[in-house]
Amino acid sequence: MVKKSTKTNPNLIELIKKLNDKSNSENAAIWKDVAKRLSRANRKTAEVNLSDIARTADADDTVLIAGKVLSNGDLDKNVNVVAFKFSAKAQEKIEKAGGECISIEEIMETNPKGSNIIIMG
Repeated sequence: MVKKSTKTNPNLIELIKKLNDKSNSENAAIWKDVAKRLSRANRKTAEVNLSDIARTADADDTVLIAGKVLSNGDLDKNVNVVAFKFSAKAQEKIEKAGGECISIEEIMETNPKGSNIIIMG
C-alpha cells in the first residue's frame, strides 16, 4: 500500500494555496503548474544548480525554480531567479552577477499573469 505524502511546512502549504487561487483568478496556468510541482514528494522536488541556470537562461531572463537553488557552478549573466528557497551561497553569487533573488509570492504580485518566465526543474 502506498502512503500518500502530505506537506507539513505551513509556509509551503499556504504558498500552494495562494498559487492555485492566483491561477484561478488571473486565468494563468503557470501558477497551477508551479503549485503542482511544489506539491510533489520531497525527493522529487527540484534542486537546481547555478550552472544549470547559466546554461539555460540568457541575460535579463526571469527563471522560476519550483524548489531550491543551489550554488554549484558560476553565474556570469544578469538573471532574475525566482524560487521557494535559495542556499546562502547561491543568493550571494546571483546578486554578485547582477541578478536578483525573488520569492514566488513577490513575482505573483508583480507579474500576476506570469508572462516571460522560464520554469526550470
